[in-house]
Amino acid sequence: MKILSVNIGRPRENPWKGLAATYIDKRPVAGPVEVTSPGPKGEGTVGLAGDRVGDVRNHGGTDQAVYVYGSEDYAHFGALTGREFAPGAFGENLTTSGYDVNEALIGERWAGPGGLVLQVTGARIPCGTFRGWIDERGWLKTFTREARPGPYLRVVEPGHVEAGAELEVVHRPGHGVTAAMFFRAAMGERDLIEEVASVPDLPPAEAAWLRGA
Repeated sequence: MKILSVNIGRPRENPWKGLAATYIDKRPVAGPVEVTSPGPKGEGTVGLAGDRVGDVRNHGGTDQAVYVYGSEDYAHFGALTGREFAPGAFGENLTTSGYDVNEALIGERWAGPGGLVLQVTGARIPCGTFRGWIDERGWLKTFTREARPGPYLRVVEPGHVEAGAELEVVHRPGHGVTAAMFFRAAMGERDLIEEVASVPDLPPAEAAWLRGA
């Protein structure tokens, strides 16, 4: 898959969650950006240098180090809403093309520039900030129904990313649990929960959260 855009967040007020700031306002940047593992959730750190999250309790950390969204999915939502979504509009770090990122398997690995290796850990779960930021009537219902969430990834090996570079799928596990299936289980399809939660590559915290949902 090709990286169309690398996006870094700008701090802005977050009236939708009552927090001091959100970094959902991601803007494309030029040149290579270093990618490293940010460590545990709680400090607001993410994988891309210069970026962070405002809701440190629910976002960021090792298993949500990098968020990826596909240009094909932007086109889908653009057709549904009559709007044009620019790269970074959903708060993703990397906007890609040429690969269905929602069909990426939990545990799948992607290789990129400078020795970078990323691993799929789950999918984006929509929150109040996302709803307020997009400002589209019935947005959370629409986003949930379409099940095109975009995956989260951890950093297995550091490297860098830049627009125009390629990410190569170098490992796909033997199970069939995708990022989209994780999303559907998390958003209420209870018949999927045990299948998704039992995948060995799913972070233990995510598996426990699913089973407790």
